[in-house]
Formats: sequence, structure tokens, C-alpha cells
Amino acid sequence: MTDKSRAITTEELWARLFAAKNAGNFMAEYSENYELPSFSDYITDLCKSRGEKPEQVIRRANIESSYGHRLFAGGRNPSRDTVIQFAYGFELDVNETQQLLVIARHAGLHPKIKRDSVIAYCLHNKFTLMETQQFLYDNSLPLIGGGRLG
Repeated sequence: MTDKSRAITTEELWARLFAAKNAGNFMAEYSENYELPSFSDYITDLCKSRGEKPEQVIRRANIESSYGHRLFAGGRNPSRDTVIQFAYGFELDVNETQQLLVIARHAGLHPKIKRDSVIAYCLHNKFTLMETQQFLYDNSLPLIGGGRLG
């Protein structure tokens, strides 16, 4: 299998970029790697690859059904918190969540931001969305999606 016939990971792309003698040649050679899919295409493909129905993901993400379906259809752009809710809906790990945030064109989780650290910790330890919300609440941090507990 050649480099051109398989997907290149982000880590491999970084390594190749930093090892390149000429940035112009690098950009020309790897130009197909600069295109990100739309958020709706990405989550639709993620559902297919995992054998899930959008309804299952939307329910686990605690997203209102009609809004969730509009996101799958590409009719809306999700907020950063909605993307994080989708990460819980898909039961993603931290790295997969970072990728989902990139696809949605939002900032990744950052360990120097207390709320982001709590969310990353919870994702890493397989907390449910509701368990994460409780952890955020217990630490007086804003809940995902701006909701309230209880």
C-alpha cells in the first residue's frame, strides 16, 4: 500500500511537514489532506461505520431530536458544546473528540482550561454525559449546553 492509497494520520502529516525541505512541494504533494469533510457528512459516516442510527446518537447526546436531525442533514452548524455532546452520543475518546471538534471548525479541548480538563477527564474515563454534567456541576463549572441539573 502506498502513501497515496491510504489515509495519513494527523501525526504522520505533522512529521512529514516538519521534515519537508520545501513547504511548497509539501503542500502540493499532500493537498488532498487539506480538505475537511462537512460536520454532517462526518457524523453520518461515523454512524454508518459504527452501525448506529442517528436517533441513538442524538438520544445519548441529549440533543433535541429535530435539531439533531438538522445537524445530520447539514442544515445547521453546531456550537462547540453541541459537538462535545455529539462526542458523548458517539461515545468517543478524547482523541476522537478532538478530531470531531476540528471537523466542526471549533477549538479542541485544552488541559489548561479547567472546564475542558474536566470534560477530557470524563471522556477518558468513559463517563456518560449525565455523569460529566454532575462532575461539572460539583465543580461549579458551566454545564455542557448551558443546561441545569435537577
